[in-house]
Amino acid sequence: MRRFPSWWLIPSMALAAACSKPADKAAEAPPADTAAAAAPAAGPQAIVTVIYNQPKSPAAFEKYYAEKHLPLVTSLQPEIGFTKAELSKFTSTLDGKKPTFYRQAELYFNSLDDAKKGMATDGFKKVGDDLGNFATGGFIGMVAVETGDKSETPCPALVTVIYDTPKDTAAFESYYSANHLPLVTSVKEEVGFDRADLTRFASNLDGSAPAKYRQAELCFASMDALTKGTATAGFKKIGDDLPKFATGGLTGLIGEQK
Repeated sequence: MRRFPSWWLIPSMALAAACSKPADKAAEAPPADTAAAAAPAAGPQAIVTVIYNQPKSPAAFEKYYAEKHLPLVTSLQPEIGFTKAELSKFTSTLDGKKPTFYRQAELYFNSLDDAKKGMATDGFKKVGDDLGNFATGGFIGMVAVETGDKSETPCPALVTVIYDTPKDTAAFESYYSANHLPLVTSVKEEVGFDRADLTRFASNLDGSAPAKYRQAELCFASMDALTKGTATAGFKKIGDDLPKFATGGLTGLIGEQK
């Protein structure tokens, strides 16, 4: 596995912090090309997010996931009402180590109200009940609200940053919007990412306080483009800026959409 710059190893931020216990009831997703032709609604999209811990047997996970779970979710899409799904498999941490988490699945809804309606369906319960058949390492299930611009640009390779709850959420949000996001935008061309997805977690799937705080995903056209982008001075600037606001720690990962 390739190595990433040592500046990503920020001890005070617990870069490799992870949730190792099984969490909430959760839903999963079919491949992104199964999106329903639902009319967009006003307001931000909502995303049901499932983050899987490393399973006891990755081979068994992948077999059940492909042959049983995804076909189940696909068959229930009209009932649940999500508009698209994006599935990611993490390949490493940002410094090239074994990924803290194994996979992520995101179900997109046109609004938070639509997500709540979908999660109340029998179909969503069936999806959640199926997780115990393959998610042997546990998982985190959360509902997120999109805080960036909606985009349909493909995301074959991605850098994912999952923020833990900061010590001061108001200070985080102030710096994030006024300083960090403009910085990321200013180096977009140099780093070479095509799309940035920004979400803030609203709750766990059971309505309790979310296990994680925010997520940011930088999408690249290929893994080669990602490798080049993460080696740039612009990407280093982004990493150097993280300790200034991410006071609760974070997990940085490399993934492929599959």
